[in-house]
Amino acid sequence: MALRVGVPRALLYYHYYPMWRAFFEGVGAEVVVSRPTDKGILDQGVGAALDEICLPVKMFFGHVLDLRGRADFIFVPRIVSVEERAYTCPKLMGLPDMVRAALTDLPPLLTPTINLTKHPRSALKAAFATGRPFTANPFRIARAYRRSLAELRRFHALTQAGLTATEALAALDGHEPGQEAQADPSGLGPSGRRLTLAVVGHRYNIHDRYVTMDLLRRLVRMGVRVRTPEMAPEAEVRRQAARLRKPLFWTYEREILGAAYYYASQADVDGIINVASFECGPDSMVDELVVHHLRRQDRAVPLLRLTLDEHTGEAGLVTRIEAFTDMIRWRRERGQPVGADS
Repeated sequence: MALRVGVPRALLYYHYYPMWRAFFEGVGAEVVVSRPTDKGILDQGVGAALDEICLPVKMFFGHVLDLRGRADFIFVPRIVSVEERAYTCPKLMGLPDMVRAALTDLPPLLTPTINLTKHPRSALKAAFATGRPFTANPFRIARAYRRSLAELRRFHALTQAGLTATEALAALDGHEPGQEAQADPSGLGPSGRRLTLAVVGHRYNIHDRYVTMDLLRRLVRMGVRVRTPEMAPEAEVRRQAARLRKPLFWTYEREILGAAYYYASQADVDGIINVASFECGPDSMVDELVVHHLRRQDRAVPLLRLTLDEHTGEAGLVTRIEAFTDMIRWRRERGQPVGADS
């Protein structure tokens, strides 16, 4: 029987899961993913974490605990840097240490270190270290690594073609790609053009249906066309992020910022929703940079700022979303200018 590797459905799962799955299957392991976030998973994570830890890490703890008893190993990589001269958030660097300190009775953790700033071949070295518990054949590990990179390129191509990360994951599993819910025809304005909103933020926030109260699907059902950071052209994201006098050295925050700037420059984008986590320092900085940029540019783009934690209530969040979209439609129908902040 193949050894089972547990992958938590949280944090960088929405960036790299196709790559991780292809690698572990390539070395002969069975991949087990934690269940989608629900109240039980979130409550477990909140109960195991310190109050000061941000919501995404609390969710990660809950997903790790969901895998307890279901896997022989749990994959918790230490992601320090995925490109030269740039780094990830400190929580991703210290994630294995936090898991070990906070959680007990876990199977062995697989904790490879990825640091491309320190060594360009860091990912390849990590692949060999991670594959050894499953096979002693280095050629099989190398093949699995090459296959994993190809699968990551497929995933990236799907998002660049217009699918969200969630839709691209479904497409890779053989499901019909496309938005998950039917748009409400009443969401079309008098011109017959559907409202388009960019939802920016970390993928692990905007694609977790429980934590965001199904934000993306709600918008689609309201007749909104949704755009997310991974759908923005990569070259444009980098170009827009480079407009800062001093570049951000956080890779994933730079993606969010570049996508927000890019969507703000697109005439067919009617507004932006920025989703951030309470107690996340990088999120708060990106939020302020987005607000500052929108207030300075010529075209007024409405902005809704949503900050999430474990206490966020569904009724309040839904009311704010409905009010935001109704305000944009109402003003556009009357030809009135739309403010740059909401």
